[in-house]
Amino acid sequence: MRFVDLHEDLAFSSQSEDVIGGSNQSSVQMLRGVGDDIIVFGSLYPHINTVDERAEVLTKNYGHSSKSTSPLIQILLEQIKFYLYLERSGHVKIVRGSGDLDSKGLKLVLALEGADVLTDPYDLYMLRELNVLCVGLTWNYDNKFASSCMSKRDYGLTGYGEELVRVANELGIIVDVAHSGKKTTMDAASTSKKPVIASHANAKGVKNHVRNLDDEELEAIAKTGGVVGITAINSTLSEQPSIHDLAKHAQYVGERFGWEHVALGTDFLGVEKTPSGFENVNKIATLAELLGPHAEQVLWENPIRVLKNTLH
Repeated sequence: MRFVDLHEDLAFSSQSEDVIGGSNQSSVQMLRGVGDDIIVFGSLYPHINTVDERAEVLTKNYGHSSKSTSPLIQILLEQIKFYLYLERSGHVKIVRGSGDLDSKGLKLVLALEGADVLTDPYDLYMLRELNVLCVGLTWNYDNKFASSCMSKRDYGLTGYGEELVRVANELGIIVDVAHSGKKTTMDAASTSKKPVIASHANAKGVKNHVRNLDDEELEAIAKTGGVVGITAINSTLSEQPSIHDLAKHAQYVGERFGWEHVALGTDFLGVEKTPSGFENVNKIATLAELLGPHAEQVLWENPIRVLKNTLH
């Protein structure tokens, strides 16, 4: 079996989980046991936990107790070092450019989750040298580049944000609007000259949730040639989330905007609880069965197209 997962929190979870040989949601060993050709977007989540008013907003929207966070550049570097260690140890291959996509085995695309940690758009030149190939414009907070999905005033891309998208296009870095506000998503889609993705999000037309995308956002992403990574975040799926809900969200996007714009972004190791029947990466094979004739396109062809159309 082969697949691309657009979002897993391997580095962040390495602080508390065995993400090499463990059996909770995902690990290197589990991934290598599922197939011989797998690409995972390894999240870089450079935040430390804090508790303040923002924690109340997160808890309300996600339905479980959540801490707020503050960005820290040192954590970003430590997480990159962790992924480099996995490569030196022979566990994974880090994708450095489009030429690495055709090699077999377990490959990682380093993906920054939220631009909060960046000083300005030109920090991307440094991150590209460190093999970061995907940048999320926001996490759950507004920043100097863009407004988030939990913004009190969805102002979209700022001037800095527009320049961030331009530099990302220049460097062959994928622009990710997961966690972004609607206006940010629309602005990014109209500004980017390359495909835009929502690495881990679902359809608001199926479940009305602040993290999900409405039809205008889905259409805007589709028009860029991008994809939406259907995700396993329980609160974004349904009231009684199961693997069938992932298939339902995929079907909604596929039938309305084209199956060529559907992908998978599990958020494994970043969620506290998983949907029934989709507890870990071994269940991706079951999801493939539910996707039927669209499985290969969703799990492989679509995200590979975006990678090849963006990376240098």
